[in-house]
Amino acid sequence: MCRPNGRNRSLRCTDSCGTTPERSSGGHDGGMAGLEGIEQSRGPAGVPLVRWSPAVEDERALSAVAAHGNPAEAEVVLPSSPETRGTARRLVQVVILRHWALGPKLAEDCTLLVSELEGNAVRHTGAAQYGLRMRRRRGWIRIELRDPSRGLPCLLPVHPMDESGRGLYLVDRMADRWGVDLLPRGKRTWFEMRVADRV
Repeated sequence: MCRPNGRNRSLRCTDSCGTTPERSSGGHDGGMAGLEGIEQSRGPAGVPLVRWSPAVEDERALSAVAAHGNPAEAEVVLPSSPETRGTARRLVQVVILRHWALGPKLAEDCTLLVSELEGNAVRHTGAAQYGLRMRRRRGWIRIELRDPSRGLPCLLPVHPMDESGRGLYLVDRMADRWGVDLLPRGKRTWFEMRVADRV
């Protein structure tokens, strides 16, 4: 169930019982949803030899900033196309690691969460493009995705055998705060992470 907060038109989504699932302090399970296209060296039985890490220098991330702009300076508008899939993750990675000089664990968590929000914006709104913005203030970073739909996302219960629908569940479990701001044309879905806890 989604209820807007009357003060700032932000909204907090809960399950059908009106409760928010209990948070775990451990973060995500280490899986990197949405990174299926990144090749990894594999050993016997197809087991990855090296796990993908945002701490590794990524030329594609630097190229993404050169091509699209820095989302920490202004909103970057990205097309919803298969060719640009992963661009938002790369932009988040390079801003957190290179521009803000924060830790790889924070970068990994944020790239996972932005991937989930990007997937929701593309799949559920049919948007031809979406906007990415990153902000930093003392002790916090905030990542926002803007899309043209005013349809509100809802946090639904997740079951072990579900193949999809885990995006907002992950955001709710891993982010310190998250919400949705209704805009005159569309909405802004955002999450915030405490910096001191994750560097």
